[in-house]
Amino acid sequence: MTRPPTLTAEGGDPAAPHPSTPPGEDGGGLRPGLRNRHLSMIAIGGVIGAGLFVGSGSGIAAAGPAILVSYALVGLLVVLVMRMLGEMAAADPRSGSFSAYADRALGRWAGFSIGWLYWFFWVVVLAVEATAGATILNGWVPAVPQWAWALIVMFVLTGSNLASVASYGEFEFWFAGIKVVAIGAFIVIGLLAAFGVLPGSDHPGSGFSHLTDAGGFLPKGPGAILTGVLLVVFSFMGSEIVTLAAGESADPRRAVSKATNSVIWRICVFYLGSIFVVLALVPWNSAAVTKDGSYVAALDTIGIPHVGTVMDVIVLTAVLSCLNSGLYTASRMAFSLGRRGDAPRAFHRTSSRGVPHVAILSSVAFGFLAVWFNYQWPDTVFQFLLNSSGAVALFVWLVICLTQLRMRRIILREAPEKLVVRMWLFPYLTWLTAAVIVFVVGYMLTDDSARDEMLLSLLVAAIVVAIALVRRAVGRETPAEGVPAPDARP
Repeated sequence: MTRPPTLTAEGGDPAAPHPSTPPGEDGGGLRPGLRNRHLSMIAIGGVIGAGLFVGSGSGIAAAGPAILVSYALVGLLVVLVMRMLGEMAAADPRSGSFSAYADRALGRWAGFSIGWLYWFFWVVVLAVEATAGATILNGWVPAVPQWAWALIVMFVLTGSNLASVASYGEFEFWFAGIKVVAIGAFIVIGLLAAFGVLPGSDHPGSGFSHLTDAGGFLPKGPGAILTGVLLVVFSFMGSEIVTLAAGESADPRRAVSKATNSVIWRICVFYLGSIFVVLALVPWNSAAVTKDGSYVAALDTIGIPHVGTVMDVIVLTAVLSCLNSGLYTASRMAFSLGRRGDAPRAFHRTSSRGVPHVAILSSVAFGFLAVWFNYQWPDTVFQFLLNSSGAVALFVWLVICLTQLRMRRIILREAPEKLVVRMWLFPYLTWLTAAVIVFVVGYMLTDDSARDEMLLSLLVAAIVVAIALVRRAVGRETPAEGVPAPDARP
């Protein structure tokens, strides 16, 4: 058995080209262009998706105040998964992140499968977010058709991503900044209103009584907590983006360590804090929670004028942020797959500015196609795309758990000094996290509202894994450039 070569950081030297890029093949590979402030906001904004603003109402209606427990459980799961991913990414920053680590630790089939599933998830998200943003913009300027707004939004952010990675970082810095300020202001204003000390507020100052005054804290029983978990779990997808982006920064290890260590407070403040304020301001069973959205309903009780327009601006910002990050993430995963020979080699080409332009254009092309499906066949083809990509978050998290179990040993053997972030209580907490994810997958199969989504996601995952295994059987796998062969030792 040949021992894998020593772990090396991808793009660790800001002046050096991407290590897997043959000289003269393209513009020289990915280049560090993200500053510390970019990565800080990417890390913060990654956990604040549009789903938090527009999707939390259904969770509140399904579980009542106990949705806080659902958010806390999923948040804890994300913290643990991010700790595992942070351990690997800090030791070996790579553009493909968990896909490249799965390639190394579990086998080429694993890196191929989870990489393509993750790419599929984000290109479908492009269509979802573009359509959501177009709906808001069409409401403001109805003279421009909704489909035209979707194209405009996609074109603008595609141009931003093609310009340079710094351009993506700058857009995301301001998008994420607006989201952070909006949620921070909402929490402060909401708490003041809840206790009746906000000047000019119409809220009666009920304190925290709404947490128990409509059937108690568990109005629909303990089982509703699990139902709530299924409804909120996918709104956390995006926390891992910073580990992909870190490879294009001057100091990736510092960026990953900082992001990993701060994920706890980010989830506590932005998810638990804001949902807690919503539940304090408005009864969970109010029709406005599902009709107008949980945040709009909460702001309405305060008496803020033009609350609908305010929320439209905030949601549009969240949508554009998610679209911007989705295009970046999909293109970097495609770039990594091309680099490892698991996608067309053209995906690995970069422009003179270090931008993987082929991977970006290929990803956005599928995004445009998905937008077209959404307008042509929203209840058939597009619904299939949504359902078949819906559970990818759980698959990604499970693969991260299994990969970290192997990568810890590889890192300790080859470069123990690079283990600057460590998973807590290894390996017991890793195994427990994996078991919880498997439990959630199994529970989705028993839940009528989630079964179709899980079955279609499993079908697509099985097809991708089968393709990976067939490629290996027929000898189509090629040695991945810059990625050592998986370690075979237990």
